[in-house]
Amino acid sequence: MAVTTPTRSTPAPHAGAPAQRRGLRKVPKRGPGRLDKAGPFAYAILAAITAASVFPLYWSFVVASHDDNSVLAGSTPPLVPGGHLIENIQRVFELSSFWQALGNSFIVAGTTAVSNVLLSSLAGFAFAKLRFRGRNPLLACVVITLMVPTQLGIIPLYMLVTDMGLYGKLSALIVPALVSAVGVFWMRQAIEENIPDELIEAARMDGAGLLRTYWHVVVPGVRTTATVLGMFTFMFAWNDYFWPLIALPPENGTVQIALNQLAAGYYTDYTLMLAGVVVSVLPVLIAFTLLARRIVSGVMAGAIKG
Repeated sequence: MAVTTPTRSTPAPHAGAPAQRRGLRKVPKRGPGRLDKAGPFAYAILAAITAASVFPLYWSFVVASHDDNSVLAGSTPPLVPGGHLIENIQRVFELSSFWQALGNSFIVAGTTAVSNVLLSSLAGFAFAKLRFRGRNPLLACVVITLMVPTQLGIIPLYMLVTDMGLYGKLSALIVPALVSAVGVFWMRQAIEENIPDELIEAARMDGAGLLRTYWHVVVPGVRTTATVLGMFTFMFAWNDYFWPLIALPPENGTVQIALNQLAAGYYTDYTLMLAGVVVSVLPVLIAFTLLARRIVSGVMAGAIKG
């Protein structure tokens, strides 16, 4: 009878043995939120995009800081700021009602920003967490209005504002913009994703009403999104030109109407006009700088899940 001698086999490596003992290359783990480092090409693209975005503002500042002769005299435009910025800004306020235009723009933009945040978050809370008859058809109507160009409603809006006796008043700009379909849909999505139903039920079990639940549960959960909505609404109202040109007389206009008056005439003083542009851009830049962190986090909140 043949006897079979057992062959010596290499023992299998233990599952918990280090990768170096098994002869395997250890792959570093990627922790949460850890991204690969960008290369030189990515930095070059970002630098080019940043320069292209900042250059128009810088060019406006350069032209606004020179006198008109130095800007138009040479074949090469100046690229270094001059020393006439304060003088040109003083001329802007002397030759036009720019103080009144700034005040009108602050009133319109500030009021519409606050009202959009408040009313859009209330409507978004109702569409996201409340159950009532006709909720889906009403939400569909809100979404459908996003597909209608704004210019198609200018004539009916003008007729409505005139019939209400609001023509020539700042309320002609404020009342139609108190709430927007974009804001309602955006806040509805934010509340749906960030506020669990369990929190709403817990607040109800504690005896909180709808308004108290909205203020103490919903608002803190979507504060970042509401800040972004308010900033975007403020910028849109501040930069709007078409509807204020129709609804307001030139002597009671907004900043954009005042800038149009500076550019009107047979001869355009570019230093004067761009000095007005610099003044009109400063409030938006200051607001964006103060809220930059919240704006970036709010915009990225919907793009990153996990």
